[in-house]
Amino acid sequence: MFEKELMSKILLDTNVLIYSIDEGSKYFEKAHNIFSEQIELYTTSKNLSEFLSVITRIPQNPLSLKDALLIIEDFKNAMTILYPSEESFLIFIDLLQKYQPIGLQIHDYEIISIGMANQVIVGRPGFSVDSTIAV
Repeated sequence: MFEKELMSKILLDTNVLIYSIDEGSKYFEKAHNIFSEQIELYTTSKNLSEFLSVITRIPQNPLSLKDALLIIEDFKNAMTILYPSEESFLIFIDLLQKYQPIGLQIHDYEIISIGMANQVIVGRPGFSVDSTIAV
């Protein structure tokens, strides 16, 4: 019963957000279809910031900030945005001490901690999630 409840709440990482708008990606269909499933979708303010950073600097075809913000508005209408809290920060520190990530991995652990503080599973079946973290 608990697992079913967890699976109905999914935190989408930045890569899934990017795949959902990139029709040239081999993951486009899978990522795009997530938005029509009967599950509660979440992302974090940090994922949206990272999304904006990535799609406005793509070498081949960057989006304007104006167009990127319109996509963010669509995301806001399709899912709940989670924000860091004192509880997520305590979880974040605990995860850092337990798993000892370095470099860019630290950013992912903060996102995971925000999801954990809100009882939202990070990832999606069919997409990879850091399997070293015991949620």
